[in-house]
Amino acid sequence: MAQAELHIDLGALAANWRALDAMTDVETAATVKANGYGLGAGRVADALAKAGARRFFVAVAEEGVAVRAAIGPDLPIHVYGGHMAGDAGVIRDAGLIPMLNSVEQLTRHFEALPGHPFGIQLDSGMNRLGMEPDEWASVAEIALAQAPALIMSHLACADEPDHPMNTQQLATFRELTDGAGVPRSLSATGGVLLGRDYHFDLTRPGIGLYGGLPFAEAQAVVRLSIPVIQTRIVQAGESVGYGNSFVADRDLRVATIAAGYADGIQRALSRRATLWAGDTPCPLLGRVSMDLLTIDVSAVDGPVAALDLIGPHQGVDALADVIGTIGYEMLTGLGQRYKRVYSE
Repeated sequence: MAQAELHIDLGALAANWRALDAMTDVETAATVKANGYGLGAGRVADALAKAGARRFFVAVAEEGVAVRAAIGPDLPIHVYGGHMAGDAGVIRDAGLIPMLNSVEQLTRHFEALPGHPFGIQLDSGMNRLGMEPDEWASVAEIALAQAPALIMSHLACADEPDHPMNTQQLATFRELTDGAGVPRSLSATGGVLLGRDYHFDLTRPGIGLYGGLPFAEAQAVVRLSIPVIQTRIVQAGESVGYGNSFVADRDLRVATIAAGYADGIQRALSRRATLWAGDTPCPLLGRVSMDLLTIDVSAVDGPVAALDLIGPHQGVDALADVIGTIGYEMLTGLGQRYKRVYSE
């Protein structure tokens, strides 16, 4: 193995979609934004389409191009970011459905692409994207007359089932959309888990497809294996890495492996992360540098060819917990230098 390998189990991805789909009685779409959460939007979308997904969501119009190439001309692709200035050509040519977030976007879309499909995104309390209630009231009659493909909103606290914001947003969304006669969507992964009241006509899971929380029963989708470049003996009193931040208190066998913060392995993991040689934990020594990590492999019998940073013993959320972040950030930050190895 000459470079770090990111192993992506498309069979597990498909199984996660089927499991989330089985939790509802409505259509289950798939969110494949951020290059399929860092795993390759085309391969991810193709696998999910084969599993049964018939509708996809991306963040911006440009992301929809790769997904369209992977899934063919017929399945709908929605754009959370709506219709931005300059997007008309991409939206038209790739057959995308922008989720219009404001009167400005509504006007732009109707003027640039009259008759082209669109959806509406409403702000039910998150204050991030979508038309606010007064704004929606001012254009609802005009928008509904053009038969939007979908009306959606997004939950702010769905990963906390008992948070009062969930019921508050549910009530607001119903108040804004009951009687509209248009398919509705409120739930991503967390909303699926909240139960039937949150499902409406369509769910659109993201992180749960890729093996992340809050879908605790998800199958693991990724494994990150990093090859050893060199192994040396570091004697007691010698330092390892930049800044002499680690000094050995005993003789150690130290492996230098081929990945670093240029590959999305955050510098905050320095001296805090654990990698794995099979079932043997191996602590990271010293600082994470741009291209290299130094790992204590003293506990491993025999030669070490590669070490796992993400794998059976440490999923993306467990790794994220080490530095107080979330699995989303770990996944989407995975760099482009990894050799992506797909299995069905």
